[in-house]
Amino acid sequence: MIPDENLTKAVISLQVETSCKIVEKTCPNPHAVRLTLEVGDMVRTSYRGPGQFVHIKCGEGRLLRRPISVCVCSEDEPSDLLSVVFEIRGAGTAWLAARREGESLDVLGLLGNGFTMSPEGRYLLVGGGIGVPPMYGCAFCGGQCDAILGFRDASHALLTEDFEEICTTVAIATEDGSLGKKGFVTGPAEALLTKNRYDGVLCCGPRPMLKAVSALAARYGVPCQVSLEERMACGVGACLGCAVSMADGSMKHVCKDGPIFNASEVDWNG
Repeated sequence: MIPDENLTKAVISLQVETSCKIVEKTCPNPHAVRLTLEVGDMVRTSYRGPGQFVHIKCGEGRLLRRPISVCVCSEDEPSDLLSVVFEIRGAGTAWLAARREGESLDVLGLLGNGFTMSPEGRYLLVGGGIGVPPMYGCAFCGGQCDAILGFRDASHALLTEDFEEICTTVAIATEDGSLGKKGFVTGPAEALLTKNRYDGVLCCGPRPMLKAVSALAARYGVPCQVSLEERMACGVGACLGCAVSMADGSMKHVCKDGPIFNASEVDWNG
């Protein structure tokens, strides 16, 4: 469901639109762009946990913003800092990728909830593709974290060295075997679940991967949280466009109720 323009403007007017300056732009691989933004007091006022997202306006002619998960953020003076990592998937992200350092973006956020973590906990972080960046933020919030990062091939790998600096163990899997082990993340995940005890499995990536990892975590009796991705318009639960089916038969909205859900809540066959 796509809202009309008046509804979208009304919803946005209830949020804080922040003009955020791009202070650094890098390309972690040939397919991705990383932008670090000055975001005013956004982190101090609306941070709930790693895994939240921001809604970015991508050009004057496009009504719908683009939701992008936060990679990492921090409180700072005079302005909080926040970084996002994304791939070009269409006209909106192509426009965003063309922005330069010193330019400003119209940003709504931070939106949604975050992963629930304890500073004393031990967690297994599983990220696939562009689902890897938000897991980097999780690595700072747990007492001890192991990470499994899955990519299409070596050219799509990103943030691997960053994870290695803060995680106890980092395993990499690629579909073609060009980096790390050949195959999917479930192989390394099962190996670590067999070896170690975890307080939780945290996962972000394509839905088939989330389904497989959640089933694996359930088999080993470890609580699992997943970050769901759906097309959305308003980002705050007004347009009802990002509804997903829950195991109890109800519907929830990724932007407002998520994007983080307990894996046991989700209807993986819906």
